[in-house]
Amino acid sequence: MTAHGKKYRADRKQVDSEKRYTLDEALNILEKFQKAKFDETVDISLRLGIDAKQTDQMVRGACSLPHGIGKKVRVAVFAKGDKIKEAQDAGADVVGADDLAEKIQGGWMDFDKAIATPDMMGVVGKLGKVLGPRGLMPNPKLGTVTMDVAKAVAEQKAGKVEFRVEKASIVHAPVGKRSFGPEKLRDNIKALIDAINKAKPSSSKGIYIQALAISATMTPGIRVDVNSLV
Repeated sequence: MTAHGKKYRADRKQVDSEKRYTLDEALNILEKFQKAKFDETVDISLRLGIDAKQTDQMVRGACSLPHGIGKKVRVAVFAKGDKIKEAQDAGADVVGADDLAEKIQGGWMDFDKAIATPDMMGVVGKLGKVLGPRGLMPNPKLGTVTMDVAKAVAEQKAGKVEFRVEKASIVHAPVGKRSFGPEKLRDNIKALIDAINKAKPSSSKGIYIQALAISATMTPGIRVDVNSLV
């Protein structure tokens, strides 16, 4: 058995798989798990009481986490005119128009988020097949198609997290790094859950957040009592 397998089994014994822990209990257990050689990302998974096949029950949005996600985010901006300088001053890693689109068509993908001003969407739209599958297409609902380029760049750099429901009505999202510790992780999780609650479709009936688990890259998952989040 590998060292990782032994660590995982030892950590697994600290979790009662039948139990639903409060968020604070779960974060304290996560803190006690053995650490990997790198700073692991902490994720949450939620199961929502919606039918993801129905278009009117799509849950999607973005949320600025109070403590960021602990990752350097590389931002590309499609803009022209005075918006180029605005994007550069805000810290964008690369700014361009048709030249940037050509670079991306040629296979360059050295960025994590893309932002565009509305007047650039004609150019960006042609990149749909490249950006779409990678989740990089600018979108007005996510605040990444906007004239307020400086604000959008600052939010992405600070760790704005996008969330989107998947086929089995599950939402996965990163909420920080293990080095953050329980308090910062709790702040981030609460902020993300608030945003997911606000994105609840009006056609969704019954219990909306049905299950929640937290885990880090190399750890077992810990189930959280949804009622403890209220």
